[in-house]
Parts: sequence; structure tokens; C-alpha cells
Amino acid sequence: MWMLPQNQSWVSEFILLGFSSDPTSNKILFIAFLLLYLISVLANGLIASLICLDSNLHTPMYFFLCILSLLDMGYVTTTMPQMLVHLLTHSQTISFAGCWLQMYVFSALGLIECIFFVVMAYDRYVAICYPLRYTVILNWGLCMQLAAGTWACGFFFSLIHTFFTMSLPYCGPNTINHYFCEGPSVRSLACMDTQLIEMVDQVLSVFVVVIPLSLILASYVHIALAILKIKSTRSRCKAFSTCFSHLTVVTFFYAPAAYLYMRPNSSYNPEQDKKVSLFYNVFTALLNPVVYSLRNKDMKGAFLKIIGHSRAIV
Repeated sequence: MWMLPQNQSWVSEFILLGFSSDPTSNKILFIAFLLLYLISVLANGLIASLICLDSNLHTPMYFFLCILSLLDMGYVTTTMPQMLVHLLTHSQTISFAGCWLQMYVFSALGLIECIFFVVMAYDRYVAICYPLRYTVILNWGLCMQLAAGTWACGFFFSLIHTFFTMSLPYCGPNTINHYFCEGPSVRSLACMDTQLIEMVDQVLSVFVVVIPLSLILASYVHIALAILKIKSTRSRCKAFSTCFSHLTVVTFFYAPAAYLYMRPNSSYNPEQDKKVSLFYNVFTALLNPVVYSLRNKDMKGAFLKIIGHSRAIV
């Protein structure tokens, strides 16, 4: 436990400034963010439902996509409902325990998604480099183990990150210039030197950002080499299109995450960081359904099949 300065005590709650203090602006932001949140949850929920309901989509690739959709739903739900409440009310406080919990769950889901993109890259690697052995290599037992292992790693590493951040002494200002309790923004309020904690975060970042991203790039190097060996131009384009969706989502998720978490607190810019975190928190969750569904014939077919079946029942 960190030692507190004499005659000072822990803060019991934090104040989240959000994006604006103007009531009119807050009402506009409320409508905009509410629409973004509802579209994100409904779109990801639709993808997960279609995959569960259509037996043709019961393959490793769509199993992983279903988990990604559930992750995105949880990801935005961790932060957006509270932000929407704060936009409509005068109270913008969050208890110390609530901040602790929000940071832990948000970090855990983010870390799980970072690692899970590696699993999805491995799925594409096996599908393109070993197509005839795809279902043998990626059997359901291995898929379950990969999914469970990813979740376990995410919650474990998040516990380390959150514990070190929230065990710092917060004995002075309690105003967080952010719309939720994010590690760097909360840590900037600590009334002691946070260099050691930053070093711990840098080490964790290597495990959950640098190593996964390196594995993804290595997978796609092998995938690119395998695609170049395909003689048919049509087959080559089809093989590449199956990877394009994953690469797009990985790029839009990892770039802002690396910017926020792989740098020292000295470069902390609250106004800019709020916008960047909003991008990978909210817009990535919106991007995933668009990228994976609009260009996917199987998903469109499953949707039309479910709609047709519903009409037949009516």
C-alpha cells in the first residue's frame, strides 16, 4: 500500500468532466451518442444472433466473429450508458469503487480484444495456408480453448494494470478530464511519482500490444505468400477479401490503443486523448459490423433467411 502524505486522505469519488459543460451542447451530444450506442449494440447483437441461429455459420471463423461482436457490445456498454446519464444530469460523479470496476472491466475487454485479433489472424492463416485441413486443425475443442485462454489472459493482465493504478494515493484533485475512468487520465491525479507504474504499463503493453501485433503481421506475411502462389486471379482476390475485413478492424483498433497506452504520462493530452479513446471505444464497435457484414455474402444470406422464415411464420 502506498504511504499517504500526513494530514491527507483518500478521495472517495471522482468527477468526470466529459466533453462539454454547456447544457445545450450536452443535449446534442446525448442524442448523437445515444444513436451511436444503440446502433452499435443492435448491429453487433444482430451479428451474434445470426451466427447462433444459422447452422451454415457454425464454423470457426464465424464462432470467433460472434465472440468479437459480444466483446464490442460489452466494450461500449462499460462506458457509454454512464456517459449518457452524465450528459443529462448535473451530477458527474463516480465512486472510487465504481471507477475501479469500470477501469478493470474496460481494460479487460480491451485486452481480450487485442489478443483475440491474434486468434482471428490464426484462423485466416489456417484457412488459406491449410484449407483442406482447416476443420481438423481448428476443431471445436481448440476453438473453445483459444477463446477461454484469451478471456483469462485479458482479465488477469487487466487486474495487474488496475490494481497498480487504483492503489496509488489520490489525496488531492479528483476531477478527471475524461468521459470515463481510463488508466492514464486517472493516474495523472495521483499525488506521487507514477514512473514505476508507467514502467509496469510499458511491460504489459509489450505483452498485449507489441507481441500480438507482431504475431498478426507474421501471420499475414505467410498468408500473402500463400495467396501469391494461387494462379487464378479470381481465387486470389477471393482469398484476399477474406483477410481484408480483419486487417481493417485491426488497424483501426491497434493504432489508437498503441498511441494511448504506449507512451509516458508526460505526453498526456486530455482533450486529444478523449477523442482518440472515443474512436477505438465506440467507432471500432460500429465499424466491425459494417466491415464484416456488408461485404459478406454468408451474413447477408443468413439475414435474408431469418427474415424469410419470420414472414412465413406470420
